[in-house]
Amino acid sequence: MAVLRVWVLTTFAVVLLAACAAGVALLAWPTVGIAASTSGLAKVSLPGFSGDIERVAVTNAAGKAVSVGVKRGIVWPHVRLAAGEHLTVRVEVRRPSWIGWLVGGQVQRAATVVTPTARIRSTLLRPKTGSVVTVRFAEPVSRVVVGHRRLRGLESGRAVVPLGIHASRAASAGTVAVSAAARRWETLSEPVRVSWFVAGAKTTLVSDPAPGSRLRPNSTLTLTFARPVADVLGSRLPHLEPATRGRWKQLDANTLSFQPAGFGFGLGNTVRVRLPGSSLAWHVPAGSTLRLQELLARAGYLPLRWRAAADPPSTPAEEISAAVSAPKGTFAWRFAQTPSSLRTLWKPGAWNVVTQGAVMRFQLEHGLATDGVPGPQVWRALLRDDLAGRRLGSGYSYVFVHETVPQSLSLWHNGRVILTSPGNTGIPQSPTAPGTWPVFEHIPVGTMSGTNPDGSHYHDPGIRWISYFHGGDALHEFPRASFGTPQSLGCVELPDAAAAQVWPYTPIGTLVTIES
Repeated sequence: MAVLRVWVLTTFAVVLLAACAAGVALLAWPTVGIAASTSGLAKVSLPGFSGDIERVAVTNAAGKAVSVGVKRGIVWPHVRLAAGEHLTVRVEVRRPSWIGWLVGGQVQRAATVVTPTARIRSTLLRPKTGSVVTVRFAEPVSRVVVGHRRLRGLESGRAVVPLGIHASRAASAGTVAVSAAARRWETLSEPVRVSWFVAGAKTTLVSDPAPGSRLRPNSTLTLTFARPVADVLGSRLPHLEPATRGRWKQLDANTLSFQPAGFGFGLGNTVRVRLPGSSLAWHVPAGSTLRLQELLARAGYLPLRWRAAADPPSTPAEEISAAVSAPKGTFAWRFAQTPSSLRTLWKPGAWNVVTQGAVMRFQLEHGLATDGVPGPQVWRALLRDDLAGRRLGSGYSYVFVHETVPQSLSLWHNGRVILTSPGNTGIPQSPTAPGTWPVFEHIPVGTMSGTNPDGSHYHDPGIRWISYFHGGDALHEFPRASFGTPQSLGCVELPDAAAAQVWPYTPIGTLVTIES
């Protein structure tokens, strides 16, 4: 009995000792480590006898796998990653078989890493004359782009980066956009404005974009002062001309920005900012002629319709974008029986008299100066009408005059000739010029005066139904014994009844063609 007890106790002691040894081995055996890397995404360390890497997997915050590879213990991403991205790195290691039976044949480790961020220490620099403008980063960066220019020689990482810009008396101040990435495999950061003022120079302000350059209709206008904004302006804000909806915002002690709202600074505008002792100006590009024609067609001011290839704009920002870069679509004549003399005048994307007449008619309908120039007010009204779906409901009219005897006038409206009347054009000494012009003045009654070919003067009050279309030439009534031959001094004379019928159909912007 005593021998049995000794044997049991001895066996128990051996098992306990083996278990303790296994526990100590399990706890003390070297294992895989995951740490940050100065070049790659992460560094995997494998102490002696810890085993071999069997698999490395990386997932982003959404759980989506990120393609990676491992080289000499460094985990490298195969795709561009953003700065500040939280990623989980999982490593599986297979241990040597001779120890695996004791401490486990496989071990897994996971760690969270955050991709580094390139941060500029100061965006307001004061270089000395003759020096190179230099930016300091909070940690080394491997890629830097200044404006659209990529800097070379940063692959190994640098915290102090010369921008390649020489500070001088001629270039005493400036501003550039700087994008950077801490690692070669990271995407570039959003551009950061860096401004500099040469120490002791007289320049006290830089702007982005630079004064005198083009200003996009809805872009942000940024002003950086050499001194704090409060010292320069006090509690006031810069004065913007023309007045523009939007908001001034102070970005830092020395920088103000203005973000326009709605339709922005206005297509074709000259924008000025008034400051104490100075004034800055920029030019906003006008919209494209093609987009102008598309909008006029959509609104019913052209004898054509336009159909967009994609959904039309639904916001002011989308309208502005389309105005600068016209969307694709197709034009088609609204009426099957459009006169050939009108068809030949039209060309999409090119300024022509058909477009000019449509602009003048649009200006008339909106109470604007009818000069046929698509200025900022015209564009703003066009964009508003397009968003609101407003359309012209009175139709499209066109007048063509045949100078071949017997001379006649035809009034074409919404696809058909609704009136033809005999008329008189200019005598050989004062002919009616051939061509096409838009009506620019439209009055029910007026006085016509001028000089006859023989040098004498005429003064005819009470002339009715006048539509001026080219200089002093006009459509109007005139009492004549006959019509159909050259008798006027350049005008197109009509019988009173015919002139009265034509006049309502020839508002400002209506095209008149004189043809032989």
